[in-house]
Amino acid sequence: MLTMGEVHTGLLQNSGPLSLDRTVKLLDVMVGQRVRRSERPIAYAVSPDQFTGVDCRLPSASGRVSRGVGTVVSHAAMTGGHVLQGSSYTRVDRAAANRRLVWSHYLSRPGQIEAIGKVDARDMAAGFLTAGYQPQTLNLGSISNRVMDTVQNSSGLDRRSPFRTQRTRLRWVVLPAPEPSAEARGTFRVEANGLRTIELVAGQDDGHAIVELCEDLALHDWLLTTLLSLIEFSLTGPGTRTQKIHRLRPAIDCLLHLWMPAARLDESVLPVWQDLERRPGFTRQWQTSVNRIRDQVTLSTIALLEEAPVA
Repeated sequence: MLTMGEVHTGLLQNSGPLSLDRTVKLLDVMVGQRVRRSERPIAYAVSPDQFTGVDCRLPSASGRVSRGVGTVVSHAAMTGGHVLQGSSYTRVDRAAANRRLVWSHYLSRPGQIEAIGKVDARDMAAGFLTAGYQPQTLNLGSISNRVMDTVQNSSGLDRRSPFRTQRTRLRWVVLPAPEPSAEARGTFRVEANGLRTIELVAGQDDGHAIVELCEDLALHDWLLTTLLSLIEFSLTGPGTRTQKIHRLRPAIDCLLHLWMPAARLDESVLPVWQDLERRPGFTRQWQTSVNRIRDQVTLSTIALLEEAPVA
């Protein structure tokens, strides 16, 4: 009926990037399960999935009261040794029985919530994407936040991040397309207070590919948002050109090499990224910002050469 999730993205609280081996140790949170890792096109690791049992109200834009019982999947992911993500998601289906069953029933269906009572998928999607979390209502954001905080509080980190930045939150939902063979399409929105939303319509029920798409989108939205913030802070603040370039150094050291949209995604979800590249033009805006930084570095270098004494 409906799949929904939330991804939180932020900078790892460490003065330098972690090697892939150190990242794997940091994300090794469950005995007997391996951390998934890859080195190309960039260092990337994902912790084993964890499952959280829930028994709560389901989101609703209209205020409809319905109950959901089941489990939520969550994990942490690290990109380039710098960027940390906490991701949680679940699939909501109508319950076969109009009553709560024993927990063993729900534990046998990991990553699935059964809706008890009358529910409408679009009403639930609208409530999840646009409404604030209400008491006793399914809160995927708190689970994603907890996953990130668990990693950030690790004793293996020095908690001295190279620059200050804010976390972003991406809430996403997937509604079934009328035709099973239809390509995935999405509508992306930038909301207030670091919130982004994307409503997807997909014909194929490929949950893993959708989750990776949303995590990749959240990563690159955070990179772009953070880069734009650093540029504004660095270039509009007081100081000499050299001082302004010095404030841009964290962007050069930590961010510029991480931009690789859709590099690990399944082909079935690539149309969503292609839409985002047409409008609002993620890579176009990123490249314009990178060129601006490089122009400022070039001008600063020229000015230093002109000021240098002639031997």
